[in-house]
Amino acid sequence: MLGRFIREQRLARDLTQEYLAARIGISRPTYRKIESGNRELTLSQADRLAEELGMTLVNLHQQEVPKRSVTVRELTRKRAVPRPRVRRKSIAKFRQVLLYVLGEVGFRPNFGEAVLHKLLYFIDFDYYEKFDENLAGVTYIRSHSGPTVFDLGDILKQMQERGYLEPIKSRHYRRLQKKYLPLVLPDLSVLSGREIKHVDEVLARLGHKTADDLEAYSRGDMPWQATSHGKAIDYELVFYRDEKYSMRHYGEL
Repeated sequence: MLGRFIREQRLARDLTQEYLAARIGISRPTYRKIESGNRELTLSQADRLAEELGMTLVNLHQQEVPKRSVTVRELTRKRAVPRPRVRRKSIAKFRQVLLYVLGEVGFRPNFGEAVLHKLLYFIDFDYYEKFDENLAGVTYIRSHSGPTVFDLGDILKQMQERGYLEPIKSRHYRRLQKKYLPLVLPDLSVLSGREIKHVDEVLARLGHKTADDLEAYSRGDMPWQATSHGKAIDYELVFYRDEKYSMRHYGEL
């Protein structure tokens, strides 16, 4: 039971119900219902709770204690690894990035949901490498087709229900595509000028590529290669990219 798993992880970290309730924005009685199995977490609550427990949404959903499949000691290429300053995830910011991306390149013939996953991955991971902090910082998992956004379908469904998006189906050559047309403009006040500039640069570099091209390209990136199938991709693995993917120059130790 998920509630029992959450309780075990809370006790293992010597955290109180009051503390976690406050951190995820609910009352202690409401939190107690979650641990007892009488109330479900919302997506945003689960995201914040996973962060407080030091795990990913994937770990929480699968009720597994997080284990890194590859550690920095196991990587043969050594670099000076910066310490990231920000690890906080922001689904609210992610929604605005998503609306911005759809507004900029979502109309292109090559663009479908498969392309969307890869563009979002490079937006988030390239930013993390360049600036030592998260942009949106949502969870990505390793799938056969490359990095994919965990629960993107749920996020898109919520945005559709709120009138932010309209899904449509199209075909690009022989590939059936699912597209999303933005019905509202993104709230750019939640994004800094540096963040918008970064998104524009990624879209200019990769936004014209097909789903097959982006799949092959993303599968060559170290974070995907160093992660086991179905597991969350560790953002810090960007600091071990080769020259083809790296956004920065690293001196050898």
